[in-house]
Amino acid sequence: MAQNTTTPSGYVKKETMILVALIAFVIGFMGGIIFYIFKSDSNPALQQQSQVQQQTNQDESAIMALEQEALANPNNRQAWVTLGHKYFDTQNFDKAIFAYNKALELNPNDANVLTDLGVMYRRSNRPDDAIDAFNKAIAIDPSHPTSRFNKGVVLLFDKKDKEAGLAVWQELVDINPEATAPDGKLVSEIIATLRAKDEAAK
Repeated sequence: MAQNTTTPSGYVKKETMILVALIAFVIGFMGGIIFYIFKSDSNPALQQQSQVQQQTNQDESAIMALEQEALANPNNRQAWVTLGHKYFDTQNFDKAIFAYNKALELNPNDANVLTDLGVMYRRSNRPDDAIDAFNKAIAIDPSHPTSRFNKGVVLLFDKKDKEAGLAVWQELVDINPEATAPDGKLVSEIIATLRAKDEAAK
């Protein structure tokens, strides 16, 4: 006599239940992944905002620690320099100027710090002080490219003295023909472009 394999009404085979449970688990798992990906990728602005806030918090913590170190050990020149850089990066111009000057009191012959100081003076709308800082850097290191380039920028765009600015840049090119602007363009090409515009305007 053959065994009755028909499933009674209202019941589900055990194998079918396992299969359904497995499918439901897979669908749920995949759905969770898709939701997570969608949630993560659909809000790039929130992610960026979170990253910016995290960086801000890190900067504030670093600045606080450096301030405490500089105040506790005012002769720690490196603390003042690093603090100046942090203020530089966070657009605290006046505080950067103060920190760099404190570092220069301990060692006035640092062309890099003088150049950074000059940049902060320029951003604080103090072009004459910026040029003075750049000149001091150039006096210490005549081949210092960044101070010469920035001096030319201040003369050209802040002092509106194009000839003086181009002359400074030409001095830089004479010292280093491969000198480049921050965007990677050769300074010699920038000079040539500006000269060509002058000729075309005549």
